[in-house]
Amino acid sequence: MSGARARKARRVALALIVALSAPAFAATRTPSPPPAGATQFYAALPLPERVALETDLIWTGHYEGVADGEMSASAIAAVQAFQSRNGGKPTGVLNPQEQKELTAAARTARQAVGWRLLDDPATGVRLGVPTKFVTRTAQGANTSRFASAHGELQIETFRIDAPGTTLAAVFDQHRKDPSRSIESAVLRPDFFVISGEQGGVKKFSVRAAIKSGEVRGATIGYDVATQGTFARLVTAMASAFAPFPSGALVGAQAQRRVEYATGIVVDAAGRIVTDREATQGCLVITVAGLGNAEREAADPDLALLRLYGARPLDPVPVAAADAAADNVTLVGVADPELQAGAATVTAAPARLGAAMADSKRLLEPSPLPGFSGAAALDATGALVGVVTLAPAASGAPQGLLVPAGGLRHFLERAHVALAPAAARPAADFTTGIVRVICTRS
Repeated sequence: MSGARARKARRVALALIVALSAPAFAATRTPSPPPAGATQFYAALPLPERVALETDLIWTGHYEGVADGEMSASAIAAVQAFQSRNGGKPTGVLNPQEQKELTAAARTARQAVGWRLLDDPATGVRLGVPTKFVTRTAQGANTSRFASAHGELQIETFRIDAPGTTLAAVFDQHRKDPSRSIESAVLRPDFFVISGEQGGVKKFSVRAAIKSGEVRGATIGYDVATQGTFARLVTAMASAFAPFPSGALVGAQAQRRVEYATGIVVDAAGRIVTDREATQGCLVITVAGLGNAEREAADPDLALLRLYGARPLDPVPVAAADAAADNVTLVGVADPELQAGAATVTAAPARLGAAMADSKRLLEPSPLPGFSGAAALDATGALVGVVTLAPAASGAPQGLLVPAGGLRHFLERAHVALAPAAARPAADFTTGIVRVICTRS
């Protein structure tokens, strides 16, 4: 599919899915002509910057178009809506402070759902997945399925490469499903989109494309009652979906087949805390040198692992209060690629940056790969938080700190008896810091 035709296909697909569930702040009328100079300003920006801007506006709920870098009148109107909502003058061109605020707001929205771009090995499609809502529940030779715990949100990919396969035949198969009430159906020579209701309780959208005789697609469905929760996610998923992606995923958004993180031992019975994201979709979780573990509990940021059959471990005491100063020491196990395959526990200085709305703190500089789940110690050696690495729109992931208060609350809800808090030098924690290895399909 050519670039222009692919962009057209994505715009049509997105228009249909957005018709099912418009974001809360999106304009509902035809946008006015852009302010003088705005179109020329964006035309001079590099394409990646324009795509990133449109993507951020989708995540803040102001833009319901596709992130293709074209910066249409609707996209510029979305910029104006963001400016007005934040008390600024709606010029259509963000000043540096407004750009910073937009980036931060979009990053917070992505972090809240655990957004990741994944290359599906079963079908070859690339899709965006809100990993804090859904996990991969099944994978076959030509399909993968992701679902939330109670099935409110479901994503199913498919690939059809049988001899004689036609896009029209696949389109008819989906359109004629007797359980579906079709609201929109568009068939073009190289793609189709179908949307509507299923069983009277779910909204759904099916989109697919054909290339070299192979059809690849995905079905997104969610309960009508959850529209307020999933509307923006559906828009983001529609914009991110690529049936025939070009190039391999790079950067923090790519979920690795084998992922390395750090774990903190929190009781002698073998319970270990780490970053939730690092344990999403694992077929096997291994604690290096100690054996396999199971995920016993999780919240939006942290995961609690249970290691069975291990010798008594040395738990790391959790501080009674959050960090009193901004300088901390991170203690973790860096990715084996950074230490010639070794699993050495190392320490690195860091500074706590701005506080987030959910009490987490930014970490500067961002921690090394493998430090997801690492311990943060203050100047006295007290454990004052857990490192998480949040997915970013591009480039390296952003390091965040879940403070001691959040960690204690998580462990108390999981009925873990905490070791008495006691300050110790960072070097004394090495027996309570372990490497966690997640192996995915």
